[in-house]
Amino acid sequence: MRSFFKFVLATIVGIFITTFLFFILFFATISIIGFSSDKNDTNIKKNSILTIGSKISIIENPNEDNENFFDLSSLKNNKQAVNIQDVINAINEAKNDNNIKGLSIETDNISAGITQIDDLRNAILDFKKSGKFVYAYGNIVSQNAYLLGSVADKYFLNPAGSIDLKGMASEVVFMKDFADKYGIGIHVIRHGKFKAAVEPFLRNNISDENKEQLSTLLNDIWGNASKKMATARGIDSLSFQKATDSLYGMIPDNCIEYKLADQLLQKSQYNDFIKNKLKISNDDDLNKVSISDYIDSIDKDNADDEVAVLYASGEIKNGDELNGISSKRYIKYIQDLKNNDDVKAVVLRVNSPGGDANAADEILFELQQLKLKKPLIISFGDYAASGGYYISMAGQKIFAEPNCVTGSIGVFGTIFDAKELANRNGIRSDVVETNANAQTGSLIAGIPNSTLAIVQKSVEKTYKRFVYFVTQNRHKTFEQIDAVAGGRVWSGKRAKEIGLVDDLGSLNDAIKYAAKQAHLKNYSVTSYPEKSSPFKEFFNDTEDSGLDSYLMKLKLGDKYQLYKTFLDFNNNNQHIFMKSNIKVNF
Repeated sequence: MRSFFKFVLATIVGIFITTFLFFILFFATISIIGFSSDKNDTNIKKNSILTIGSKISIIENPNEDNENFFDLSSLKNNKQAVNIQDVINAINEAKNDNNIKGLSIETDNISAGITQIDDLRNAILDFKKSGKFVYAYGNIVSQNAYLLGSVADKYFLNPAGSIDLKGMASEVVFMKDFADKYGIGIHVIRHGKFKAAVEPFLRNNISDENKEQLSTLLNDIWGNASKKMATARGIDSLSFQKATDSLYGMIPDNCIEYKLADQLLQKSQYNDFIKNKLKISNDDDLNKVSISDYIDSIDKDNADDEVAVLYASGEIKNGDELNGISSKRYIKYIQDLKNNDDVKAVVLRVNSPGGDANAADEILFELQQLKLKKPLIISFGDYAASGGYYISMAGQKIFAEPNCVTGSIGVFGTIFDAKELANRNGIRSDVVETNANAQTGSLIAGIPNSTLAIVQKSVEKTYKRFVYFVTQNRHKTFEQIDAVAGGRVWSGKRAKEIGLVDDLGSLNDAIKYAAKQAHLKNYSVTSYPEKSSPFKEFFNDTEDSGLDSYLMKLKLGDKYQLYKTFLDFNNNNQHIFMKSNIKVNF
């Protein structure tokens, strides 16, 4: 009997292992197939229409769309990630492609940042110079999708559709009263009255300084975006403001009356409209080519000399995680680019609110070493704030998108304790120590004033180091930088006016300038870091990949990110941060 049970147990274990290995082999095969298919057999026929639809997600960092090896949630999403630079190149290619007769924008809720939408609009405006038509169609249209679609010659809306035109807002959630209620001690040490990242822990309402900077920032960005939409639609500014304030976009008839759209049509009627434009019979198919398929059909430039675009997207942190700007990974990326003889110039594309000060300092140093060997140009995306701005101080020239959020030259530290919470529930501790501040990591004993004093000194030192690098890069005095620093955020447009950036321009502008600095005429543009295989990342020993991470995500579901946030706070207790938490909702 005992041998029988051993046999059954061995059989069960064998089945489990075989099944597990089968799934590994299956997903590895899918992964290899997915990553080896760089080009498809899309045939661009005559009278084709290039189409930007809702099934794409615009990304910058090639690894932004990476899922955990066993995470199947992406199958539900049904969106294909495409690089912003590839999209722009495709639109530029289509401009001179005789088989492409026009462009159709058919996205209700485009997954892209506001600076990416600006770049797309500029590419489409250039496309229109060819004389080819650009039309847009929408059902329930988000505001950012409308910003893109407003560039069209005509905007068509579903008879039961709407346009979510409402303006911009930034909501600040305060947690001080919550922390006080439950006895959670939050000690905040910062430099700069505008460093709003820690304000939710200090107050229960917005400060005058934070309200001032948010109001200026929002009005800068909205003023720029609303002017583009109003001008493209032929609406005067007062009428556009009235339509926005009154939410006229919610009513289809109002959209026509106030010129937000040109005509109410069903989607099939819209397709027939384009067929008539092309003089195609309504019985014939309309040949629409998705932007992703068109990207795959384009022959890549394989020139030997490269301008490398290093995408720095997400939060700056210590470690080796795939997501965000992890110091170990980015140091290796930077060193590889420095030593790659084919790479003649580098563009650092920053899209980051900042993060850990130590990690940012490590990355800045390596970028400075790279600049000693080849041109390093900086391009700002949606965010280049605090630590994101800090690492940019290695560049020889900074291009900023007008609507980007930048600056936030400030530093803070946070220390949490649960002394009061513990005492309320009958828990206390005594400490035996060899030195005055040996117990500073204790949640129960609390934080001595001497510890807070040394952390404050560390914050001040880090702030001075921050400002020093800015003075060197911007060729200004400490007093001049300090006057516009203090943690305050600025739009790209304002940053240009006060000298925090050199020029307003797109990523393309930065690439062209980098090529010029390297004296290149024929060159290819290469994206870094290269896309990493989920199969490879699953077996990497990093904090955000592997079986442990997958099981935790499976267990916590939507609460996983909240768990990660609290875990990061716990792991980074007493760390110094260069980070902005300004959230701009467009």
